[in-house]
Order: sequence, then C-alpha cells, then structure tokens
Amino acid sequence: MDAQYAGKHARAFESYHALGYFAPEVAEHLIAAGLRGSRMCYFASRSAPMGAVGAGVVAATFYNFNPDLVAKSIPDAWTFATPQAITEARYAGIDAALRRVLGPDHIASPDLAEAAEIAAIAADAATPEGRSLYAAHAQLPRPSEPHMSLWHSFTLLREFRGDGHLAALLAVGLGGIEALITHSATGAGFTEQTAKTLRGWSDEQWNDAVAGLRDRDILDGSGSLTELGTEIRNAAEDLTDDLALAPWSELGDDGLRRLAELYRPIGGTIMKSGIFPREAFGPKWGRPQSSDRTT
Repeated sequence: MDAQYAGKHARAFESYHALGYFAPEVAEHLIAAGLRGSRMCYFASRSAPMGAVGAGVVAATFYNFNPDLVAKSIPDAWTFATPQAITEARYAGIDAALRRVLGPDHIASPDLAEAAEIAAIAADAATPEGRSLYAAHAQLPRPSEPHMSLWHSFTLLREFRGDGHLAALLAVGLGGIEALITHSATGAGFTEQTAKTLRGWSDEQWNDAVAGLRDRDILDGSGSLTELGTEIRNAAEDLTDDLALAPWSELGDDGLRRLAELYRPIGGTIMKSGIFPREAFGPKWGRPQSSDRTT
C-alpha cells in the first residue's frame, strides 16, 4: 500500500474525530462534569486517558501549544473532575453531537455500521511503542454502538498518526511553534491569527519564531515557505504517512477504498453542517496535501 495514498484518506477521516473539538455538546458535558472553560475542556478531555498528568506532559504530547497556556488548565483540571469522569463526559458529549449532526438515518445506517467494523480492524492493528496518546486512548473500552465505535477507532488512528507526526517534526528540526507557523504557511492549516489565539502564542513569540525560520531559510521575507521550507514540510508529511501506514496496511487497498467509499457521505454531512469555522483555516484547508507537493 502506498503511504501517501493511505495518508490522504486518513486526513479525510479526521473530520469525524475533530467534530468533538467544535461541537457544543462536548463542552456542555465536560462543564457539567466540573471543568471550567473551553481551554480546560480541551486539554483535560484529550489528555485524561493518560491519567492525572502534569502540564509538562500535556504540552509535550500536544506539541504546538504554548506550555504557559497549558499550565493555566493542567493540573488544576484534575481537582475539578477525575480523568475517568472527564473521559466519560467526553464520550457522552460526542454521542450527543454525532446524533445531532449526522441525524437518525446515518446513525442507524448499515453503511455506518460497516465502516465502524472496518475502521476497528485498522485501529486494533496499531501498536503502542512510542505513541503516548494512542497508547492511552487504546486502553479505553470500545463503545458498542457503531457511530461511537467509529469515533473511537478514528480517534485511535488520529492519535497514532499524531504521535508519529511529532517524531517526524523532530526529525526535520521543527519545534512546536515552528511546526505551527510552517503549517499555516502551507495554506492548509489555521490562519495566522487563529493559530496564535488557539495555541496561546503572543505576537512577540510568533515574530521571534518567524525570524528564526527566516534565518534558517525556511521562510522568505513575506512569510511564505522557501524551496527549503517546502522540502522540509513535505519531508515531515511524507515521514508522517510512512509512520502511520501499518494500521491501514492491515486493511489492504480494497479495505481502505471501501472504508473511504462508506465514509464519503458521512464526512460530507459533517462538513456541510457548519460545525467547523471555515474562516479559521487557510485557503488550502481540506485539500489533499499531496496535490500541492512541489518536490
């Protein structure tokens, strides 16, 4: 199986997982469990499967957030609710959000049930070595309902890929804020202002990092990727695809193609729901990254 082919589909499936970061139902359930504010809900709910870890662990595994921002929520979150209670609230919120966004026809459809069965094969084929967030989430019980089983599988595969992506970024020499800046520069990530706001970086910190990337000839004077910068980003994405390939190989080309076919109308419904704030993303957001490769 070609790694970039698998990676293209993996990025498309991420909309099912990412819905949980934007759906109001998830925040409502987490706040009802005791958490305070949207940032605490995000940091605590995603890291809760690792247990009551410190801010340094969360900042390290999430990578491109300002550690000072993380420290405003972690470890305080664990004084308001236990990691287990937070995880239970998160899954309850995801359930409510998926039911609203997808509607009863998708929720009860044989196609979604088949997609859940196929995705579970891939997710269960992943291995935990060096994959901290994946390993933590893999210890959680699989939900019985197909729409939640599918979310669980895509979450495992997303965190597995994400753990490998951090290794790839380290390999090409991009730190957290540098990875964020260069991803925005591709046009496929957050806009600059959204990236700074959501990830907690000040204008001064951002500008200092941009200056460092210019000194390394990764960005040009206008803030665009240079030829070297493009090569570095492409190398990181290619390595990420390579490191994420094993679970998808378990399905084979036909299995992955079938999963993509089944997911297409589901993903289309999610994207048309308006749940993602389109204005927060760059002009190439949602396009296969391989289509923009220059190397």
